[in-house]
Amino acid sequence: MTTATPLPAAPPLPAWKRAFRNISRQHAFQPLRVEGAIPEGLRGTLFRLGAWTFDVHGTPLQHWFDGDGGVMGVRFGPDGVQGAARLVDSRTMVTERQAGRQLYGSYAMPVPLRNKLLNPQKNNANTALLPWNGRLYALHEPNLPVELSLDDLSTLGETNLDGVVLKAFSAHPRRVESRQTTYNFGQHHGRVNTLELYALPDGGKARHVGSVKLPGATMVHDYVATDRYLIFFLPGMRIDVLKMLLRIGAFAHNVSFRASDAAEVLVVPIDDVARPIRIPADNFFNWHFSNAYEDGDTLVVDYVRYPDFASNQWLGELAHGVPSTDADGMFHRARLDLKARTFRSEPLLDLSCEFPRVAPSVACRPYQTVYLGAHGTQEARRGLYDALVRLDLGTGRVTRAGLEAGQYPSEPVFVPRPGSKAEDDGWLLTQVFDVKTDTTHVAVLDAERLDAGPVARCHFEHALPPTFHGQFVPA
Repeated sequence: MTTATPLPAAPPLPAWKRAFRNISRQHAFQPLRVEGAIPEGLRGTLFRLGAWTFDVHGTPLQHWFDGDGGVMGVRFGPDGVQGAARLVDSRTMVTERQAGRQLYGSYAMPVPLRNKLLNPQKNNANTALLPWNGRLYALHEPNLPVELSLDDLSTLGETNLDGVVLKAFSAHPRRVESRQTTYNFGQHHGRVNTLELYALPDGGKARHVGSVKLPGATMVHDYVATDRYLIFFLPGMRIDVLKMLLRIGAFAHNVSFRASDAAEVLVVPIDDVARPIRIPADNFFNWHFSNAYEDGDTLVVDYVRYPDFASNQWLGELAHGVPSTDADGMFHRARLDLKARTFRSEPLLDLSCEFPRVAPSVACRPYQTVYLGAHGTQEARRGLYDALVRLDLGTGRVTRAGLEAGQYPSEPVFVPRPGSKAEDDGWLLTQVFDVKTDTTHVAVLDAERLDAGPVARCHFEHALPPTFHGQFVPA
């Protein structure tokens, strides 16, 4: 008689994994418990957006990016702090919830067989927010913007901005203060692959400003702007457009990084979009930019750089367990010589990092300070970012925010002190998941004394899933 050897027990999931569960409670603005003191000059609303569902009626989603969008609002007013949390109700999301089963394809979820002929694409509205002309929009780059109510975060509906947006509208608009205009783009893939460029002037109507041909069906998540240029990094990647047209697999399965290919930097003059400048570069991938500015005939561009597209797998695994690889994004500075058509890049920070943000006053300008989410140790790289840091670009000094163990922050959003343009004279706001209390709070940190810890914490009574990006709208 033989005795079966028991299989070893699976290692327990890390505590941060509890952040990745469906939102448990939705509500309009209601008072939040405040620990500490809200600074007198902090008035306005922090809005944050992310993927807040992790299954479709019991079927697990394949990637963090597949979730339905959820929006958090925290309003800082003279009578206290209020918070709200709601799922976005795009037309496709509501239809799918009512059906009680998956109807649509998304980033890593193929279209169900029975629905393939309908070519349905879900508008997840889960990536970033655009405040513009007194309105608020949830963005998801393959789709149209979804307008949200500033009053209670309810969904007002999809919009093509009065017929201007052709279809796709990136989740990363960029404001150029000198032009009083926010710019954005959408990608079109087919026989001809293009970037469709849009301008959203303050107080005016959106307009389509032109198309720029891409070298192939590549993937562009973010871009950056200076006073005169829109700058796109085009990695050596290819989307299998034929498979996408035939609904074979999902987007994430039909995009590949080609290590031996070259990348291309596309520099589009804002006043002459028909004459872009193309600069060859070694191959790499990036999700997000920090800032860019002009230095004579050179463009200085700061961004988070990856050696390849493995971060896509890391992000997908993060929502379901422990990633099988380390996060490997590094903060870089690139110099683009427009005359010589050359690209040089060097690392500025020896930490795994993402979600860089700067003070609004220095966008498109030379600057000194960048705030980032980071992994505090090498061992932490297979989990949620567990640190916020401030990097002094002049000295290289890194200051880490004084957060407690077991607290996992989101992207930092800098809010300037009223009347100040200094890059560290204001506050950092970050959504934090606390594993000890199993709840979410928004931490308010003095940007100049980041290591002193939060001056205030605004507590929800429940946990909220992590979010990707946020915007602060002053009162």
